[in-house]
Amino acid sequence: MKKIFGPIGIIVIILVVMSLLFIPKYNSLVTAEEGVDSKWAQVENQLQRRFDLIPNLVESVKGYANHEKEVIASITDARAQMGNAQSPKEQAVANDALNGALSRLLVVVENYPNLKADANFRQLMDELAGTENRLAVAREDYNNEVQAFNKTVKRFPGNLIAGMFGFEQKEYFKAAAGAEKAPSIDFSGSGKQ
Repeated sequence: MKKIFGPIGIIVIILVVMSLLFIPKYNSLVTAEEGVDSKWAQVENQLQRRFDLIPNLVESVKGYANHEKEVIASITDARAQMGNAQSPKEQAVANDALNGALSRLLVVVENYPNLKADANFRQLMDELAGTENRLAVAREDYNNEVQAFNKTVKRFPGNLIAGMFGFEQKEYFKAAAGAEKAPSIDFSGSGKQ
């Protein structure tokens, strides 16, 4: 009887030790993944806030710059692209398109001093600037959380547990190619007549 208990006892001890190592690592992966999802939700929250502010901004500009239809159309198109983006990569590309369109809008605003003096427009611009700051912080927080999660998924023994339960590396929020360059703005063809 002792001979049977010996190997069974060893197997039981090995299983207990493995489960004591396994359960906390699995739980840490779940916690880390939830952290990534939470941070991404904050990025989406700020993107939505900006998405909601832009129509008001465009309407304010329309009254002053009726003939700046190209700029307004580019903002509308970029906003639609942002609304249709699903993954962090798609949202990063849409974000860059929207940033470019908004920078062209700022050039238009420079041509209309009365618009810059309009209280509603100034308030919208302040809200948009605040949203852009919060968005930058949310993207940084998200990328930091992704980095921590990806380290856990890649490191031993997390990589074994991650592989067994289908935890995969998360995608960083990256700027689209060429985003490091300032958009070119042509003041000579501003559309003023």
